[in-house]
Amino acid sequence: MDTRRAFLTDRTALVTGAGAGIGKGIALAFASFGARVAALEIDETRARATAAEIEAAGGQALALVTDVRDGEALARAVAATVERFGAIDILVNNVGGTFRAPFLDVAEKGWDAIVRTNLKTVLHGTRAVAPGMIARGRGGSIVNIVSIEGVRAAPLYAAYAACKAGIINFTQSMALELGPHRIREEVPSPGKASAGGDDVLVGRIRRDPTVENGLALFLACDLSRFVTGATLHVDGGTHAAAGWYRDPGSGEWILGPGRRPA
Repeated sequence: MDTRRAFLTDRTALVTGAGAGIGKGIALAFASFGARVAALEIDETRARATAAEIEAAGGQALALVTDVRDGEALARAVAATVERFGAIDILVNNVGGTFRAPFLDVAEKGWDAIVRTNLKTVLHGTRAVAPGMIARGRGGSIVNIVSIEGVRAAPLYAAYAACKAGIINFTQSMALELGPHRIREEVPSPGKASAGGDDVLVGRIRRDPTVENGLALFLACDLSRFVTGATLHVDGGTHAAAGWYRDPGSGEWILGPGRRPA
């Protein structure tokens, strides 16, 4: 195997929500493998901090203060990235957020805020970046970060879960529409692997953010050039468990806290 296929040398990645958490981790990982990174973040201090960390390590970065919920603002950020680095090869739609509440207690304004933050940001990002990828004729990779809540019920987070499920379907549709242009679109699905607290894990595996960053790196590089339209779970086995957890006291497998299968 040619190990150079794992690197992102001479490629530009645009990462939304790059100022903290998964977004920052992905931005730093991409830079460490050779990518130029446009770090989009609504918080200026965080955006500049991520860019500074990349540059301190010898990489190239651009900090762009952007509210990606605004399609026009995102389009301007894309234009600024192209002006600085020449093109965009990789897009990571990472921004998201929610709040806990019974669905019937959430006003329409609340639903709209969740949809705008989680689903529309992905639509905006894809529409802003894909035409440039098509025009260049070199293809590209679009990585849409979701959550395990996109593939399972999520009481008290119904609108959020619906958005994440929508992103999965949108990604599959775009994988087909954009495939002829050599543009791949994929979905990493992070999630905690715990029950009864973060220390009680499905497979006794603690969540490791570097694994999430590594999956995004894999989906962005040439090692995954035959992967598109796929949802890949990074959750310590939570999705596979389907409600099964290891009892913290006995170590016995049970179906949900304190329950056994019928």
